Amino acid sequence: MRFSSIKRKELIRFLFGGGSAVIVDYLVYRLLMACGLNMDIAKGISFVCGAAVGFVINKLWTFESARFSKGEVLRYILLYACTATINALVNKGVLAVAPVQILGFLCATGVSTVLNFLGQKFFVFRK
Repeated sequence: MRFSSIKRKELIRFLFGGGSAVIVDYLVYRLLMACGLNMDIAKGISFVCGAAVGFVINKLWTFESARFSKGEVLRYILLYACTATINALVNKGVLAVAPVQILGFLCATGVSTVLNFLGQKFFVFRK
């Protein structure tokens, strides 16, 4: 892994793409909840929608990976499964030390954001 190959443009685009994915996740979640869907099912569906938006934006725009491969999709799913688990563990760990919900959330989000960027750059959309 060569950190010197990280480009500022990629970081900015990744943050924009991630923000777009979060907005889609939130809007779909709210829409499904307003339609009376079970909260857990609504959250599961909205997460998948947000992750799909993030995949497309980061693949085509952030990391400019024009070719399509099933391997990229599988690596993306594997990465997100791992970082979701790490996110939950960091949140739980921070809350065990300092029971401040926003602190746990921010630390967990920060760690998973960094890992998702590095994972997408060097594992999912590697050139």
